[in-house]
Amino acid sequence: MNQLSVSDFATPWALAGFVLVLLLIAYYIKRSRYQISDFRYPSLSLVKDLPQTAVQRFRHLPATLRWVALALLVVALARPQRTSSEEKIFTEGIDIVLTLDISTSMAAMDFQPDNRLEAAKKVAADFMDNRTSDRIGLVVFAAHSFTQCPLTLDYRVLKDLMSKVRMGMVEDGTAIGMAIANSVNRLRDSTAKSRVMILLTDGQNNRGELDPITAAQTAAALGIKIYAVGVGTRGMAPYPQQTPFGIRTVQIPVNIDEDMLREIARITHGRYFRATDTEELQQIYDEINRLETSKIEVTHYRRVAELFYPYLALAIVCLAVEAMLVRTRFRKIP
Repeated sequence: MNQLSVSDFATPWALAGFVLVLLLIAYYIKRSRYQISDFRYPSLSLVKDLPQTAVQRFRHLPATLRWVALALLVVALARPQRTSSEEKIFTEGIDIVLTLDISTSMAAMDFQPDNRLEAAKKVAADFMDNRTSDRIGLVVFAAHSFTQCPLTLDYRVLKDLMSKVRMGMVEDGTAIGMAIANSVNRLRDSTAKSRVMILLTDGQNNRGELDPITAAQTAAALGIKIYAVGVGTRGMAPYPQQTPFGIRTVQIPVNIDEDMLREIARITHGRYFRATDTEELQQIYDEINRLETSKIEVTHYRRVAELFYPYLALAIVCLAVEAMLVRTRFRKIP
């Protein structure tokens, strides 16, 4: 039989019956040691050297069977059980596409500790750590847009691919409309209960064949929500510029088309956010994380198997054998 702990018994208080069993055993041992026979002999010298019979050697067997039976009955009364449990987890995940601007203006150093792009990558990686059952993909864009990573649950692979994103991967420019269209294409066949795009940019649409508003209307028609994030300080921002004498920092104007981004968010029933530093960007992603929560239902199943039957059966066998022995080979003659 498997080892049992107290937590495996339905009525563990019944185990206190072992105390009574031990007291009865102690009483039996004491009574056997000092019991005086009803037949008195002047001397046992004539029989002390006679060999013991089997009945004499096993004279305590009936009592032992009785104590074993009582102990087994105590265990049976405590009702040992084997409990098995399982849980069924039902999730309704969200499909999310991170649409990231990688134009050269993202090199502006108004986001610490490095620049806008590196800050956006780090905050996006932290955002992934807060998701568990959502597929996330990555689309990057400058003058053109392409999918860096399709929708996946393997966040480790996604983070690795995102770490390889850099400015200069495509021709410079800001094709916001094409980026939205590419992201919509990633989400159009999704069967998730919610489909979300997080569009992060620091500029104005100046490239591409598709107008951002038209692209947003396409997204809305497919039920895709866009959270638009404008990144960049207000006014002027420090920017590293290559010169014949090395890199020097110059101040460049921050021109974010906030009206357009607000309209994109409104059309798709999303929201527009403005981040002027890394801390605000982190807060924005935290807010999006709260707005877009996955539905997770956990159903627990518990099965209980009674294990007291073998103990009860063995106790009955011990009592039956004990009753048979005391009426046959171990019968006492007064």
